[in-house]
This record gives sequence, C-alpha cells and structure tokens, in this order.
Amino acid sequence: MTVADTTAINHSDYTDNVYSGKQDHRAQVCAIIEKDGFIPKHLIDSEVEWFYDVLGIDDMYFMLEDPATVAGHITSLYGAQLNKTNAVDIKFESRHERGAVFIHNSTPGISKTDGPNYEKMIDAEYLDVSVPQSAYRVESYRTRGKVSKSLDASLRAYFVTSCDFVNPEPAGDAVHDINQTSDRTFLAKATPAVLDLYSSVVTKVLSRTGPVITSTPLPSGEHRLVIGYRQRSTQGYFSALSDLYHYYSMYSSRKYVEQFSCGVTIISLYLDLAKHAKHLAASDSVNQIMKEASLLYCIPNTPFQTLFKTGELSVQEAVYGYTCWIFAQHFLNRLGSEYATLVEILDPTDATDIEVLAKLKKRLRQETFTRELILDIMLRHHELLKDLYRNFAQVHYIHSEPPSGISKVADRLKDDLHVSLSMARLQDKAPLTKDELLVKIARTTTNDHDAMVMRALLDFNQHVLKTNFYQPTKVALSFRLDAGFLPSIEYPTKPYGIFLVIGNEFRGFHVRFQDVARGGIRIVRSRNAEAFSINQRTLFDENYSLASTQHRKNKDIPEGGSKGTILLNMDAQDKSFVAFEKYVDAILDLLLTGQSPGIKDRLVDRLGRNEILFFGPDEGTAGYMDWASQYARKRGAPFWKAFTTGKSQTLGGIPHDTYGMTTRSVHQYVLGIIRQLDLDESACTKFQTGGPDGDLGSNEIKISHDRTTAIVDGSGVLYDPKGIDRSEIARLAEARQMISHFDVSKLGPEGFRVLVDDFQVTLPDGSLVQDGLSFRNTFHLNKLAAADFFVPCGGRPESIDINNVGSLFEADGSTRFKYVVEGANLFFTQDARLRLEKAGVHLFKDASANKGGVTSSSLEVLAALALSDEEFARTMCQQEDGSLPEFYQQYVADVQKAIEANAAREFECLWNESKRTGKPKSILSDDLSVAIVELRKNLESTNLWDNEPLRRLIMLEALPARLLQEVGLDAILQRVPLNYLKAIFGAYLASHFVYEYGTEPSQFAFFEFMSKYYAKAEASS
Repeated sequence: MTVADTTAINHSDYTDNVYSGKQDHRAQVCAIIEKDGFIPKHLIDSEVEWFYDVLGIDDMYFMLEDPATVAGHITSLYGAQLNKTNAVDIKFESRHERGAVFIHNSTPGISKTDGPNYEKMIDAEYLDVSVPQSAYRVESYRTRGKVSKSLDASLRAYFVTSCDFVNPEPAGDAVHDINQTSDRTFLAKATPAVLDLYSSVVTKVLSRTGPVITSTPLPSGEHRLVIGYRQRSTQGYFSALSDLYHYYSMYSSRKYVEQFSCGVTIISLYLDLAKHAKHLAASDSVNQIMKEASLLYCIPNTPFQTLFKTGELSVQEAVYGYTCWIFAQHFLNRLGSEYATLVEILDPTDATDIEVLAKLKKRLRQETFTRELILDIMLRHHELLKDLYRNFAQVHYIHSEPPSGISKVADRLKDDLHVSLSMARLQDKAPLTKDELLVKIARTTTNDHDAMVMRALLDFNQHVLKTNFYQPTKVALSFRLDAGFLPSIEYPTKPYGIFLVIGNEFRGFHVRFQDVARGGIRIVRSRNAEAFSINQRTLFDENYSLASTQHRKNKDIPEGGSKGTILLNMDAQDKSFVAFEKYVDAILDLLLTGQSPGIKDRLVDRLGRNEILFFGPDEGTAGYMDWASQYARKRGAPFWKAFTTGKSQTLGGIPHDTYGMTTRSVHQYVLGIIRQLDLDESACTKFQTGGPDGDLGSNEIKISHDRTTAIVDGSGVLYDPKGIDRSEIARLAEARQMISHFDVSKLGPEGFRVLVDDFQVTLPDGSLVQDGLSFRNTFHLNKLAAADFFVPCGGRPESIDINNVGSLFEADGSTRFKYVVEGANLFFTQDARLRLEKAGVHLFKDASANKGGVTSSSLEVLAALALSDEEFARTMCQQEDGSLPEFYQQYVADVQKAIEANAAREFECLWNESKRTGKPKSILSDDLSVAIVELRKNLESTNLWDNEPLRRLIMLEALPARLLQEVGLDAILQRVPLNYLKAIFGAYLASHFVYEYGTEPSQFAFFEFMSKYYAKAEASS
C-alpha cells in the first residue's frame, strides 16, 4: 500500500483506505473465477459485485491480497451459502514477510469459544513481542454487510503490518514528539485531531507505570475507547479487551493498534451496542469497560477465561477466582491433624524422627492438593465462587458500612459508587455472611476436599485488610493480609504482615515480622518447567524462611526482618524489571493514601494505620533500587530517601559489594574460629560456593588468606586439592568474573574445571562427568568437596537438608568439613545443621554470620532519615565530578567498624554459651535472636526512654560518631520518627545485654547491667 492510496476522511480520526486499482483488481478476479468454473457464469458478476461493494470489506484487504487469493475467498463464500445447514464458518489466513491478514465470520458482541482465535494469535505473535526495534501495528474492520442472508454474522478482518518508524531511536525531546516516534503509515492516515489525542496519551504513559484509558462519544453514536500502555508490559491484552466489551453487549466496528518508537502501544476501539443488548446505555457500558480494562491489564487471561467468555463469570469474578486459586495453592492447610499428632509424639531433636516428618510434610504438600485439583474444584463450584466474590466485594468495594435492605444496597451501588455493571449482581440479593457461606459450602460441596478448597477462599476474604483490586488504575493486584490464617504447625512464628502481589508476569509475596522492618526483594527464576513447578510450590515457604532468618539477623538494628520474593512466570523469564516495577507500584498502592480521584482513589482500609516498608537488594534486583527510590519520590512517598537501600552512590547508597559489608561479618566468624583454636589461616583449606563474580564470593576471596581448594559458581566447578592459584582467583574477584574465565594453565596436575555446558569430561582421577550442569548442582555433596572450612557464599536455599547431609560424612563417620560458616542464606536446613554439630563440626548459621549487609543498610536508612534533603545530597551523594564527599567516606568507615564489632560480640557470646551449656550453636543462635528481640520489645514498652539523661547517653553510644558530629544529637532526635528512635534505643540495650550476659542471665543481671548506664547518665547530667 502506498500513501497515495489513502485519501478520504473518516470520522475525523483516520483517513479511509481507498484502493485506486480496485476496478482492475476486480476484473482480474472475475477472469480467474470464470476460468475455475466453480461458480455459474451468469452469477459471477453478481457474486463479485456483492463481495466488492455490498459486503463492505475495507479496501486494505484488496490492496494486500492478490486476485487469485480474493477469487478463492469469493468461491469459498459462495460454497458456504449453498450449505443447507446455514452454518457458515469462514477462516482466511495469509502471512507475509511484513505481517499478516486474518479474516473470519463474526457475530457482533459475541466471543467465540471454539475454532482458531485470531486475536490471540495476533497478541502472541505480533503485539506481545513488539518493541521499538521490531513492532507491529494492526488495523481491524468489520464488514457492513452479512456473510449470509440467514445469519447475523459479518466478516472481521485484521491487517497486521510491521512498523516503519520516522525515528526508530528517539532521544531527548524527540521521545515526546509524536511526529518523530510514529509509524509512517499511521502518520499518513491519522488526522490532526487523533495525533493530538495520541500525543497526550503517549506523554501520560511515559510518566506512569500503568495504562492510560480515555473515551470519547462520536457523532456516529459510537464511543471511541483509547488505551495506552508501555510495550511488553502486559500480554494477551488485545484479545482480552474483546471479551470484555462483548461481556457488556458491545461490539467494535473497527479497531487499531499503533506502536511508537518511544516504547508505547495505543489501542483504539470504536464501540457500539450489539442488537442483543437489553436495558443498557452505551455510555454506561463504556464507563464500566474503562474501569475493568485496568483490571484486565493486570491479568488479561486466567484459567477462568472460558466462564468469562460465556458470561457465567464477570471479569471481577474471574480475576478474583484466579487470585484465590493462587492463594489456595500456597495456603491450603494440607498437613492435617494427623501430622500435628505426629509432631507431638516424635522427638524434635532426633535426626531420624526429623527426617520422617520432613519427608511426610513434603509429600503431603505436593500430593494432597495439586494446582490442577484446586482449579477443577473451583471451576465446578463457580456459583459458590460468585457468592464468595460478593462477600469480598461487599467489604472492599463499598467505602462505608453497607446499609441494610437490598434496595438501599442497590441505591448505594448506583448513586454513590458508580460501580461496574458486573457488580450489579449484588442488587439481586444481599451478600452472604461468613456463617451463611460456611453453611452453603457444606451444603453444596460433595466431599471434604471440595469443602476445604472453597473454605480457603473464605479464609482469603476474612484476612484481606487492604487491596488495590478496585483502584481505577493499577499495574498488578496487591493484597495486605493479616497472617492469622497461617497454621501454626507449619508457621510457628506468626508474621506481623503479609503482602500478596499478582501480576501478568509474576506472583510475589512480602513478609515481615515487625512493624518497622526491612529486607531484600529477590527475583526467583526457573530454568525449566519442572523448576518452575517446584518454585511455585515452595515460594511462600522460602519467603517466610528468608524473612524469619532476616528477623533473627536484624537483632542488632532497629528494623525487624522482612523479605520479598517475585516468581517470574515461565514465559516471562526475561521480564524481571517489568515484574519488579509492577510489584513495587502495587505495594505502594497500599502504603500511600490515594489523592487523585479516578486514578488513585482512597482504598477501604481495615488495617487502620499507616505502614512503611524498607526494601533492599537481593538476587536479581541489585540494579533496581535507584528506580524504586525515585519512583516512590515521584508517587509522593514521604519516606522515599529511605525506601530502598543498596542504591547507587549518586543517590546516597552504600553498596555492600564495593565495601565488602556482608563479607566483613562472615569473615569475623572465620577469624573467630582461627583465634579460638589457634589455627594458621594460610594452612587452612576452604571450599566455597558462590564465585568471584558475586558480592559475597568475590569479597571472601579478597579478604581471606586461606588455601581454597574448590569454588562452585553459576558457570561450573573449579577444583585443585593443592590450592587454587590465589593470584588468579583474586584477579577474577577484582573483575567480578565467573570461574569460566579462570586460566586453567594455573591448575595443578590434580586440578580441573568443569563448566555447566560440558559433557563427557574425564577428571584427573579417571572418573567421568556425564554432564557439567548436574555435576555443578551436586558438587557440594561430592567426596572431593572436603576441606577444613566450608563457607557457602551462594547457592539455593536448603541445598543441604536432612535427606542429603549424610553425603558430607566419610565412611568412618567423620565429616568432610571441620568448620562451617554459613554465608549464604538458608543453605542448610536446621536439622542438617544439628546433625553436623552433633558430629563435632563447629557451625555458625546464616542468621548470625550473614548480617553485615543488614547493619550497613540500617545505617544507610538512618542517614536518610536524619539528614535533610539538602544535607543528604551534599554529604551522602556522589558529586557531579564523580567524587565522594568526605563525610560519606568517614561514615562508611563507621559502618564497617559497627559490622565487625557486632559480629565479634555475637561470635564470642555463641562460643562461650556453647561451651557453657553444651547446646548446638545453631540452636543458640536462635535463642540469642529470640532473647534480644523479646527484650527489645519489652524495653520499648518501659519508661526507660522517658529518662532523658539515659536516653541521650544510649543514643550517643548507639549512633555513628560521624553522623553525630555532622548533625548533632538534638537534630537527629527531632528528625527521625519516634518509633524508629525507640527501636534504636531498645536494640542497642537488648543486644549489648544479651551478648554480655548470655541467653540465660540471672534475675539480677539486667539490674547490674543498667546500673553502669545509670551511673554514666547521672555523671553526664
């Protein structure tokens, strides 16, 4: 098609497609049909005239299809009309180098549930994958005429073409110039009015993370719905929108998808009411479609889609069902009372009993309620699902107590809230109460399994305290949950709060054990479908364990422990930043009070108080902290400076890897063992997981002076029993490169390197490695993995559990490692730790050893809270010339000293308590954490804080010296939130007391401890 083919103006939006060669094209088609002889000669002219002039196919079809193809289509239509059953099923599909053409028969306002779904194909093959470098636009038209006299069906045509942008790589002001970022064909066809409209939408999309949705009534009686969003920020959206407007008895006469080289997609739909629409106003339907288009953007397709297409579930009910399906997968209590009885009977300190329980627990979780079984039950009981949704909507949609009486509910829904039409079902009957739902579930279900699944949905309703489900604009769904639904047998320590976040590319959690809490956000990727299934099943348990470990780690600092996880869907493994953006934005929806009606409304808040979360970097998110901080600022969060730690130095962050913060804590335990046992570090051998490319792995190499015999990282295994060349691994550590870059010529005769992509490798001892990936994944259990020290600096949680810990023992019962310092989080399970300690291994678990990073992050937060914006920019942020302020460098040194001092104090306490009590250090570590956390909580509720001389003395000792020198104690006490100050006060006293007096102090110990401080305070006053 050429620009010259486009001339006539249509509806003041796009110019009509006018094909100047249409008559010649028609003549060639007639000749081909006559030659084929399938249509009687005397009918050819009338059939061709009907197809070209009466049916109303857009001229673009004739521009793109050659005469032979069109002749075949006319012949097929003629044959279909001769069919006595009047069943006309037309499917035309043509793909070419720059796009495709799809045509099918379509009844206006009805979604097809069988046959090829061309819109889904267009989504998957063209729109979902569009990026500025390779994008596709779509024009779609419905014919004005019917395909058959007996059927109310027309033809729907889709024309997909690749984009030819004016400026494929816009920069600066060009990013916002629609004449630069548009496709050339679109520019030739679009009117000035539509260019102005699209330019406004593009600008808004670039300033938000979610969709921009607007509608306009047209003189023709149609409504134009325009939706803009960032490319690849949702999937299957074009086809899902069709199901949405069909649900509201509307159809589209035409629709367009335009791409822009600044990374924006715009969909335009021209909607009108279908003939079967009853008692509906087009404007009302469009308003509700606008509301729910945001919900569909978050979750375009679910396993409940068929029930939505057939009208048995509304879009809210389908998405609610999908949310509850995910909730049930993670939280359905699958262990039962029999398991609880076994726990009481068996000995928790006996390794055999622990192994039996672990295997039983794993099997019950995997086999009792599979994802497929839960879904099948919910689909069979979709009428119950609708009742449960009403119960959910009654609380979270209605912003005040629901009035009594059905008519009043209906009036409130119509007049006050302008709810979507699917919510009008609430007018038919009042939502059921919890007790009424329990009775109905018991009456409707036919077995205990079905009843348990449907009761899990009710559990979800009862424990949602806040949600953005009904927020007008959103990018993912978020739910603040009370943790009361967690069974204590599976989760013995109840979290303070849980967030569940569900997006099109992911699902995620955030768990915290204290109001003021902080922890990292990690991306969980899956190498294959099997790994994804395992990650799905264990996601919350891993998150809970990580947050619990973090809480124990955070005993020295004011913040409690938290952790966030984001599990990427199998088809979204390359969309980690998109998922992170949506995760953060959805959680901010629940932390910030909505101030923009129609964009961010005030939510129903059953929690009743403000919350602040502090995020940090973890696996896969280290580079995202700057964005999160700046985005929180953009959304008006008052806590934006402290919202994330691990930021770049330009934003005042203290990078853990640059300054070896985590390693400084871990290595204090290595040095403590060497000191207590009078060892020579240079003579000690060490096995390390986590290589020179990682934070902890690289810094462990830099800071240590041992003889490292093996390193396992993402690329493979490096081994040399005589000791790996120290200068070569130091070089890799400086360059942050994997062991795949190691110069193998520097290995000894017994040394080797096996990479994950290697196959059939013969080792120096003659043994054969079948494949490098399996070898790498299990090398920590290999007999060659033996050394004095084992320092895990990376690896998946529970890499060593009760089922495989036996591999760390020799045939004579001795262990392959004498000392273990667990740098990587949760590398060992607790039962595996206990078995090793019982065999004589000195083992220090992650919650004690790996806490340097949390101390650094806590002091980074403190600086952000204590310094004004101007002071923070001047003293904590890298300057324009790349230099770091003197204050920053001195403050970092204070942080490093605090990390080493805290680690040394805890090591000495654990070592001495273990000698005194005979208890395993793994248990003592938890006892220590519990003692400090409980004492801190108790201290915060006393009046010690009210003693001003004591308060000032403790704060002077607890706060970094350089910060005090810069700001002064009075300014810090004024600027930092009171609950945070009290937490600093309590954490300092509690940790110092327990480290000095142990986990079982005498009843007079605290009095003795405090007497020293009282005396100092009195003297200073």
